[in-house]
Amino acid sequence: MTADLIVRDLHVAVEEKVILKGVNLELKKGEIHALMGPNGSGKSTLANVLMGNPFYQVIKGEVLFKGEDLLSMSPDERARKGLFIAFQYPVSIPGVSFASFLRTAVSARRGYEKELMPISEFQKLVREKLGLLQLDPSILTRYVNDGFSGGEKKRAEILQLAMLEPEVAILDETDSGLDIDGVKVVAEGIQALYERSQGNLGILLITHYSRILKYIRPHTVHVMFDGRLVVSGGPDLAEELDARGYDWIREQYAVVTAEIQETGAVRRAGKVFWVQH
Repeated sequence: MTADLIVRDLHVAVEEKVILKGVNLELKKGEIHALMGPNGSGKSTLANVLMGNPFYQVIKGEVLFKGEDLLSMSPDERARKGLFIAFQYPVSIPGVSFASFLRTAVSARRGYEKELMPISEFQKLVREKLGLLQLDPSILTRYVNDGFSGGEKKRAEILQLAMLEPEVAILDETDSGLDIDGVKVVAEGIQALYERSQGNLGILLITHYSRILKYIRPHTVHVMFDGRLVVSGGPDLAEELDARGYDWIREQYAVVTAEIQETGAVRRAGKVFWVQH
């Protein structure tokens, strides 16, 4: 089965500084992949590139979404095709009610061209999603993220995910800024949506810490370091990172890069590291 999201040898720069140095990743619907790594390793850069932030320049590589060239699509076209991102720092939109925002977004996602989806259909859908996520309906009357607490912003992002029903969701540090209870609430909402999708949702969950993975069990865990995916494994890899931190990643990465510079090859032993060069 072909992956729905395929990233091949992706190199990305910001203001002439190369951030991503050859990322390869494949994600199928029905899979949950966790992308971990220390600050500055390139995780959020990858998320921004996938959603079409023009601040980032792709200098090499390709990204396919359902077999099509994702990088040639505008951000709104990517969203219409079924790609979604929950931002690490959601922006506020004063003057726009959350209900109006959601109705407009869902209408676009569902192919309404000249009019919005019927209000009765929208209200039925939003009631269902609010119940699933255990959210207070009063959130719909407020302006988008305006005056929201950190936890409210993250829960609002998950409500958008629920309403839009994408095929692949990129969750960029959804747990950042949340206390233990907030992480649990958001994670349980994501898990509920994943289970409800019956295999029709793929998730790339970007995080620094393994705490959210106590509630969302990934199929695969990747570690990014220095703009590269350097090791992948199962859920136990996240547990190892929680216990040991990232120092051992740095040490092994230094050994591997030195060996490449000296011999042009890497011996595979222990954890499987790879470096595109």
